[in-house]
This record gives sequence, C-alpha cells and structure tokens, in this order.
Amino acid sequence: MTTMTHVGQDSIRAEFAQAQLLDIVRTLSDELHGVPPAQDGGKRNEARAPITPDTEFARDLGFDSLVRAELLTRVEQAFGTNLPVDAFASAKTPADVLDALTSPMRLATAGACAPAPAAQAVRAATSVDTPNVACTWSEVMQWHAIRYPERAHLVILDEAGGARRVSTGQLYRQALLAAGGLRALGVAPGDTIALMLPTSVDYFVCFCAILFCNAIPVPLYPPSHRLDLEDHMRRNVAILANARVNTLIAAGEIGLISRLLALQVPTLRRVLSPAQIAPQPMQAPLAARADDIALLQYTSGSTGTPKGVMLSHANLLANVRAIGERIRVDANDVLVSWLPLYHDMGLIGAWLAPLYFGLTLVVISPLTFLARPENWLHAIARYRGTITAAPNFAYERCVQRLARGDLTGVDLSSLRFAFCGAEPVNPRTIREFAARFAAYGLDPNAMTPVYGLAENTLGLTFPSPSRGLHVDRIVRAALDQSGNAVTALNGDDIVEVVGCGYPLDGTDLRIVDNDGREVPTRRIGRIEFRGSSATCGYWQNAPQTEALFDGDWLDTGDLGYIADGELFVTGRVKDMIIRGGRHYFPYELEDTIGRLPGVVHGGVAVCGARDELSGTEQVVIVAETTLSSDDADARSRLKARINAAAIALYGAPAEQLALVPRRSIVRTPGGKIRHAATLERFLQSGQVLAPPAFWRQVADTLRTSGVALVRRQADRARHAAHGVRCWSVFAAIAASVFVRIAFRHDKARNWRILAQGCRLFLRAAGLRVIVAGDLDGAREPHAVIVSNHTSYLDVLALVAALPAPVGFVSKRELAHHPFAGPLLRAIGARFVERGSYAGSLADEAQLIEFAKAGERLLFFPEGTFTREAGLRAFHLGAFRCACMSGYPVVPVALRGARTAMRDGEWVPRRGTISISVLPTIAPDGADFAATARLRERVRAAIVANCGEPDTAGPIASPAASRLPASTATHAL
Repeated sequence: MTTMTHVGQDSIRAEFAQAQLLDIVRTLSDELHGVPPAQDGGKRNEARAPITPDTEFARDLGFDSLVRAELLTRVEQAFGTNLPVDAFASAKTPADVLDALTSPMRLATAGACAPAPAAQAVRAATSVDTPNVACTWSEVMQWHAIRYPERAHLVILDEAGGARRVSTGQLYRQALLAAGGLRALGVAPGDTIALMLPTSVDYFVCFCAILFCNAIPVPLYPPSHRLDLEDHMRRNVAILANARVNTLIAAGEIGLISRLLALQVPTLRRVLSPAQIAPQPMQAPLAARADDIALLQYTSGSTGTPKGVMLSHANLLANVRAIGERIRVDANDVLVSWLPLYHDMGLIGAWLAPLYFGLTLVVISPLTFLARPENWLHAIARYRGTITAAPNFAYERCVQRLARGDLTGVDLSSLRFAFCGAEPVNPRTIREFAARFAAYGLDPNAMTPVYGLAENTLGLTFPSPSRGLHVDRIVRAALDQSGNAVTALNGDDIVEVVGCGYPLDGTDLRIVDNDGREVPTRRIGRIEFRGSSATCGYWQNAPQTEALFDGDWLDTGDLGYIADGELFVTGRVKDMIIRGGRHYFPYELEDTIGRLPGVVHGGVAVCGARDELSGTEQVVIVAETTLSSDDADARSRLKARINAAAIALYGAPAEQLALVPRRSIVRTPGGKIRHAATLERFLQSGQVLAPPAFWRQVADTLRTSGVALVRRQADRARHAAHGVRCWSVFAAIAASVFVRIAFRHDKARNWRILAQGCRLFLRAAGLRVIVAGDLDGAREPHAVIVSNHTSYLDVLALVAALPAPVGFVSKRELAHHPFAGPLLRAIGARFVERGSYAGSLADEAQLIEFAKAGERLLFFPEGTFTREAGLRAFHLGAFRCACMSGYPVVPVALRGARTAMRDGEWVPRRGTISISVLPTIAPDGADFAATARLRERVRAAIVANCGEPDTAGPIASPAASRLPASTATHAL
C-alpha cells in the first residue's frame, strides 16, 4: 500500500472524483459499444485500451453529441451538481470535465499514481504468458505490445552477421503507422494485398499493417534468378489474378518485374515499395472477427496449379496453440530460421508462432543460407537457439557442403527441436546430420520429422518431444504389390518409412481407400483430416474446393498408413508410379541417383508416363548433370549407373532417361520438384529439357505484357467514353428536374418527378437497382428509416426505389448548396448541425417532434462515407428519435453502390445496386441503454445484409439473419 504524506484534503477529494468520473466514462463507453459488465466483481477485458484523463471522447471513444449529453446527465447525478452546458460542450477529455467539476479548487496534480514496479512488467523466466483470449492476430499484437513493448521479438541478421533488433512495441507502432498509410491510399477491409518482399523489417511491418487494415495478405516469392523470370511471371500472374489483388507491395529492386505483373492483372491498381507507404496515424487496428480470412497461402504447386488456401484467424490460432501445446513451448525458447516468409513453414511456423508465444525469432535470409549454410548453425550457437526447422535438403546441404573450418565455434547443444518437414524426409539424411553434428553438441533426439500442409494451416502431426527419428522398416514387395506395410524381418528387402508423429489436438486423422472407406492399420491409403485448423476451401476456386472435401473430411493428396496411432507418409498420390501392377514412389530412387557423381543433387525427377499400348505407366527419369554435353563416354557411363539403380529398386531400367543441364527441372518456389510439370515439358519438348535463354524469356514476357497494356488502354478509353455519356445524361436530367421541382412545395409530386429522373439516369449509367424485402415497411408513416451510406449514388438509388417520400436527414452544409439544397428541400429533407454541440441537441429535439407528427425520416447514421468498404460506427440520433417517438426502425441495407462509384470517383461503373428493406425493429425503452441496444440491433441487421465488413468492432446483440435472396420483389 502506498503511504500518502503532505497531501491536502482537496487533493484527496480530487483523486476520488477522478476515479469516479473515469468509472462513469468507462461504463458509458461499455454500454455504447456493447461490452457486457463484469460479473461477480471480475475484471474488465484487459485487452481494451485503458481510459485515462486524457482520453478523447470523440477520437478514442466515439462519443457524439448525444452520448456526451448522456454523460453530462450521469455526471451531474453522480456528483449532485449542475454543470454549465457550454463548459461541458467544449470538453474533449475527462480531464476537461474534471476541471469543470473542481473549478473552485483548481487542484494540483498531487497524488498521481506511482508507476508499477518494474518486476510486474517482466514475466517469470520459465512461464509462457500468452494471449489465450485473443481471437485475431491484431489482438495478439495488441496484447503483446501493451504488456511487453520492450521485449526483443526479431533479430534480423545480415550476410556478415550484423544484427538488427526489433521489439514487440516497435513492430506494433511501425505497423500501425504503415496501416494508416495503406488506409490513406485506399486499402479497405477484405482487400487482397500481395507481398513480394525479401526477408527484412519491411516484410514484417507490411504484413502486420495489412492485418491491421483487416485486409488479406498474399505472400509471393521474389525472383531469385534471372533464368526463372518466365516461370516466375507465369506463376505470379496466375496467383495475382486468382486472388484479385488490388495492391502489390514489392521491393524497389524488382520494380520492373512488379510493373510487368501489373500490366497483366486487371485488378491490380497499385504497385508500391515500402518506402512509398507514407506513415499515417491510426488509433488502433481495424476490428476483425475470428472467422475473417487472415491469410491467403498459395500452395507450392508441386502437383499442379497453385491454389489459394483460405486461412482464418481462428485456423491460425488453433494450429499455433496446438503446436505449442505438443512441443511444450517455454519462455526461454529462441527460434532460429532461414525459411522464406512466403512459405507456410517460414511464415506461420517460424514467425507467427513465436509472435504468439512472445519468443525471440532470429532470422536470416534464405539466400544467405543457400550461399553460406554455416551461418544458420552459427546463429543457433550465437543466440542459443532452442528451436529450428528446415526441409530435408537443408540438412543434406549442411552434411555435404560444410567443412570442419566452416564450423569453428558452432555449438548446437541448446537445440530442443530441429524439425524436418515440407518435403519427404529421408531417414539417411537425418542420421547423417545427427552423426556429423553430434561432435558439436547436437542431441540426436532433437531431430524431429513432422507432417503438415497448408490446407491444415501448417502442422497436422507432431511427435512427442525428445523422441528423435523413428522409422518403420517394412517389406518392399508387400508395399509395391498390395499396399500393405508389413514389418520386415532380417534379410527382407526393406523400405524405411519415417514416422511423423500423432495428430495435434483439435485435429482428426484417418486413412481411406479409393472408395472413401476407412482402412485397417498398416494399410496404405489416402490421408484425410478435419478439425479446427482446417481451411474452408480455396479462394475463388469452387471445383478444387469441391475436390478437396470428402464430406466433412479433407483430402491431403498424400498416401500413408497408421501404425500404433502414428502417421507414416509414403508419398504423393499424383507422384506414385503404377508399373506392371506394382506401386512405386519416386523419392528413394531420386535420392539414390542424386548421390551419383556427375548428377546435381536434388536435381532428379522420376515420373510415370502413361503408355496407351500397354495400359500401364513407363518410368521416365530426368536427371540434371554437371557433365559436358561433348563428353559422350562419361554421359553413357552415368546413364548405365542410373539404370542400375532403377533395376535395383524397381526391378527394371527406366523406359526413358534424359540427362539435362542444371535448372531444367521445374520446381516450386520452395524447391520441391514439380513432377507433372517436368514430365509435361519433357514430353512436349521432344525429350529435351533446357531452361530458355534469358533474352527469350524477356521477349516473351514483354510480348505478353504488351498485349495486356493494349487491352488496358482500350478499357480506359471505353471507361472515359462511358463517363462522358453519363455526365451528359445527368446534366440534361438534372436541369429538367431542377426547373420542375426546386420551387414547388408539393412533396409527393416533387418526389415522383425526382424518382423518375433518378431511374432514367441509373439506367443510362448501366446501373440496375434491385429491391428486396417488404416495401410496406418503407411506406409505414410511423417509422424511422435507417440506411448504411456508401456512395453519392445512395440517395439516387433510394429515391428511385422507395415507394413513398421520405425526409432525408442531411448535414446543414447541403442546405446552402445552390443545386442540392433546393432539391433536398423540395422533397422534405431535414438539415442538422454537426459541428455545434448545442445545435446538435436542438436539432435532435426538432427531429423527434417531426417524427411524432408523422414525418418519415431517413437517416444515414454513419454520417458520411469513404472509399474504403466497411460499415462504420453509427451515431445515436436516429435511434434516439425512434425511442423518444416510440416508433420502430426500418433498416435498409445498400449493397453495390460503393463498388459502382467510390468516394473521389466521378464516373459510375456498370453494375447492380441492391436495396434490402429489412423487418422493422421496435425500441424496448426510451433511456440511453435502450437507445444503444436499438442501435446495435439495427446495425447487426444491416451488417448482415450489406456485404461489407464491420469496421467499428463486433456487435454484442444477437446475430441478425440475412435476408433470403428469394425475397427480391422487383428490379428498376
């Protein structure tokens, strides 16, 4: 307890008054935003920003004039005093109100609370303090930034070993400023934003900034080699087009490529470098829901065209939490990674998981690893890394490439886990790595094969900690002939299959045959899963989504079996070769051939080509070689050794065998071999593979981009012509309507004339207006109509569609507009003051009297609109009017107008505007709480039908049902 000395009685009273006032403000804010009160003396939600004397009513709490009037009433009742209205009207913060309350005393600031002891801001060394109540990644970031802003989160190493440290608070603040910049550029909730950045601070900041906008990040890989240009362009154009990306954030040095991409993707409006995102203040991340899409993770495409896996915040959090529970994450854990951030293993496993658990991530560039793999191991030693992860080839690279001199000072004794996944795990590689680095302190039990896929967020099965490599030795003949995993005895020809652990909590696993029936243990079949981490499907790809699901189970596309509850993966369904009734997987033969002298390691593709004559598949081997094309003898000897390996494993040589130059085999961005694409290129090119010359790739890319540029310019010309036509029609109609109604006082007549003019203009602009719902509700004289506000087209569409006149409640500035003012007055609009506190209260009283007199008023409670999609916070005026008059509210949901013409645009696009007239909602009282409840109920109904995200936070009232499509009544 703090002892207070030399503090006067006035100061004590001031402290009590401040605490009481802040509690009143907090309670009113909770009521306004639908936050339930704490039960049984429990604490409030600690994730909410604290309310302090300097909290601004309008900016921070969303208090409009009516809410401040309610606050005035509560303050006066609580303190038993009357405050000057003018003083309260000018109050911007609780400190201003407190000053008005204590003005006779003018107290000093004695008695301010002392800061909490530093120990309270530091967790215990071994505990893991995590945001268990967080539902989104923005909430995770806020949670850590508030509690542990100085905690080191990122250590980004350069090629020379230099380190840049970024704390949790720094990352949060920079991302929030970048999010403000993106919002200023027009990024809206639900937009898909592509990231083509190398591993850097910019990547982490921009990724978080996109989430803070409640937009959807789409990670892409930057080109790593100029010979990859054509494949890079083809793949990323397909991804950008499928994702309907409108903004691409790319590094400045790949600006040419990014602009070529922009030419070929019609939806792509902005190509930015991180430096072009001007920091703008943003109070807090935009609200998101757990089921909102947090990430579009495009699959590597090793077996086909990349598909965008939709992962929600809930999916990501469920998987990260399950992995943390399985491996028993500790606060002392440090993760070291070189994995690319466009891959799920690098993005989710290596970054988002440490972010959630508050761990430090030490990260190096993938290019640095490829050039100097020893840097990875030195980073583990230097920062005492406890967790790392990599595909099989990385461990193989360290075994093959690193000399003793490269490893001076390496100490791997701190490692608890060295995960191996993302591609087939070779037990030979794991054993060789463990044996080689045992002398450097590596615990062999740290080597941990795992299994997962993007469709289940990341991880599907993990073993128990400290188990190490576990293989199942099975009879090769039984596997090839019958698909049974029969345990091998001494002397049998065996195959080793790596155990990948057990399903994570929240995930179910089964093995099924081709008819979808579950098979017994040790029987090979398709691996299927379901659970809280599972995706809901592929973005904009209904056929592939349908193929993914088997009822409520999802097909991994992999084959495997279960033994003693553990999953053993044998290979990809599409990679399996069926030859003479036997089933072969390519990986063991590829590894064997890759170890032969003269073959590029990891540069072998063993494929199955259909032979129409025999009805079976032929084995095709494509091997990249370092041998010169002029050395025929050496190449002949190498082919003989390759066929000998094929005979040893498959019982016969390959039907087709080709030696090709480096970089001929088609790979995914993560380095996996794309067997089907490689075979297709091999067969189409006359059994000759070679990467196209760089100049030819550039020429092909420029030709494709040129066609796209011509098409885009033609589209712009058509849009300009459409604009000229629209404005010409508008000018003619507006002049005629203005002359006929501007100075007439027959509201019904004026409404009919204006409605006819609006319908003519909308048709001329190519806009179809569809009205759904019960129009009788819109005719009800004793009702208040409330609509969302999205565009200048809203009023035109409503006038064209509503069957009877309404009085639009408009800002007073429009009353003085030379064109809009007379038209609005002619149809009975009512004008309200927005800038004056006293004027707003007077206008509210007038509107209540108009409603009681039978006027049908239509409010846009958002008060304004912007180009960004989303339903914004509602002011209370419309709902106060309904409560005080006792009339129900008719919610109206507008959809499509913002897309047709956003704020700042002056030419409407062709399309459809839908107007949904929803069932009436009656007030349940006349006090402030009833007004807030009515607002939330109406807002819930509109947000469920307007097709745009809620950008003002979750609604606490019961969920509103969507209006069925079958209720559409007519089109204009």
